[in-house]
Amino acid sequence: MMLDAADRTSGQDDRQKDVTDSAVGGIAADRLRSIIERVERLEEERKALGSDIKDIFAEAKSAGFDVKVIRQIIRIRKQEPADVEEQETLLDIYRRALGM
Repeated sequence: MMLDAADRTSGQDDRQKDVTDSAVGGIAADRLRSIIERVERLEEERKALGSDIKDIFAEAKSAGFDVKVIRQIIRIRKQEPADVEEQETLLDIYRRALGM
Protein backbone atom coordinates (compact mmCIF):
# COMPACT_ATOMS: atom_id res chain seq x y z
CA MET A 1 0.00 0.00 0.00
CA MET A 2 1.39 3.37 -1.03
CA LEU A 3 0.99 6.45 1.16
CA ASP A 4 0.43 9.76 -0.50
CA ALA A 5 2.42 12.83 0.55
CA ALA A 6 -0.26 13.98 3.04
CA ASP A 7 -0.25 10.61 4.84
CA ARG A 8 3.56 10.56 5.02
CA THR A 9 3.63 14.11 6.39
CA SER A 10 0.99 13.27 8.98
CA GLY A 11 2.96 10.23 10.16
CA GLN A 12 6.10 12.32 10.42
CA ASP A 13 4.27 14.95 12.45
CA ASP A 14 3.06 12.28 14.93
CA ARG A 15 6.58 10.88 15.36
CA GLN A 16 8.01 14.37 15.65
CA LYS A 17 5.40 15.25 18.30
CA ASP A 18 6.35 12.13 20.32
CA VAL A 19 10.01 13.10 20.16
CA THR A 20 9.17 16.70 21.09
CA ASP A 21 7.12 15.59 24.12
CA SER A 22 9.98 13.57 25.58
CA ALA A 23 13.00 15.52 24.34
CA VAL A 24 13.09 19.29 24.31
CA GLY A 25 16.24 20.94 23.07
CA GLY A 26 18.04 17.60 23.14
CA ILE A 27 17.02 17.00 26.77
CA ALA A 28 14.95 13.97 27.75
CA ALA A 29 12.27 15.87 29.67
CA ASP A 30 10.71 12.79 31.27
CA ARG A 31 14.08 11.58 32.54
CA LEU A 32 14.96 15.05 33.84
CA ARG A 33 11.61 15.36 35.62
CA SER A 34 12.10 11.93 37.19
CA ILE A 35 15.57 12.83 38.47
CA ILE A 36 14.38 16.14 39.92
CA GLU A 37 11.40 14.53 41.63
CA ARG A 38 13.62 11.81 43.15
CA VAL A 39 16.02 14.42 44.53
CA GLU A 40 13.10 16.41 45.93
CA ARG A 41 11.73 13.31 47.70
CA LEU A 42 15.13 12.53 49.18
CA GLU A 43 15.54 16.11 50.37
CA GLU A 44 12.19 15.83 52.14
CA GLU A 45 13.32 12.56 53.75
CA ARG A 46 16.60 14.19 54.81
CA LYS A 47 14.66 17.07 56.36
CA ALA A 48 12.48 14.62 58.29
CA LEU A 49 15.53 12.64 59.42
CA GLY A 50 17.24 15.84 60.55
CA SER A 51 14.22 16.65 62.66
CA ASP A 52 14.28 13.13 64.16
CA ILE A 53 17.99 13.43 64.98
CA LYS A 54 17.39 16.80 66.63
CA ASP A 55 14.67 15.20 68.78
CA ILE A 56 17.06 12.42 69.83
CA PHE A 57 19.72 14.93 70.87
CA ALA A 58 17.09 16.84 72.85
CA GLU A 59 16.15 13.58 74.57
CA ALA A 60 19.82 12.88 75.35
CA LYS A 61 20.25 16.37 76.80
CA SER A 62 17.15 16.03 78.97
CA ALA A 63 18.54 12.71 80.23
CA GLY A 64 21.67 14.55 81.37
CA PHE A 65 24.07 13.59 78.58
CA ASP A 66 26.49 16.09 77.03
CA VAL A 67 25.37 16.44 73.40
CA LYS A 68 28.74 17.82 72.24
CA VAL A 69 30.48 14.71 73.55
CA ILE A 70 27.88 12.45 71.92
CA ARG A 71 28.47 14.21 68.57
CA GLN A 72 32.22 13.73 69.04
CA ILE A 73 31.77 10.01 69.75
CA ILE A 74 29.59 9.63 66.64
CA ARG A 75 32.26 11.37 64.55
CA ILE A 76 34.97 9.09 66.00
CA ARG A 77 32.92 5.94 65.35
CA LYS A 78 32.76 6.86 61.64
CA GLN A 79 36.56 6.86 61.39
CA GLU A 80 38.91 3.96 60.83
CA PRO A 81 40.28 2.54 64.11
CA ALA A 82 43.90 3.16 63.03
CA ASP A 83 43.12 6.83 62.36
CA VAL A 84 41.45 7.17 65.77
CA GLU A 85 44.42 5.58 67.49
CA GLU A 86 46.85 7.90 65.70
CA GLN A 87 44.83 10.98 66.67
CA GLU A 88 44.60 9.85 70.31
CA THR A 89 48.35 9.22 70.40
CA LEU A 90 49.07 12.68 69.02
CA LEU A 91 46.59 14.26 71.40
CA ASP A 92 48.31 12.54 74.33
CA ILE A 93 51.76 13.67 73.12
CA TYR A 94 50.56 17.26 72.68
CA ARG A 95 48.93 17.28 76.12
CA ARG A 96 52.11 16.03 77.76
CA ALA A 97 54.18 18.60 75.84
CA LEU A 98 51.90 21.31 77.24
CA GLY A 99 52.00 19.88 80.74
CA MET A 100 48.32 19.01 80.76
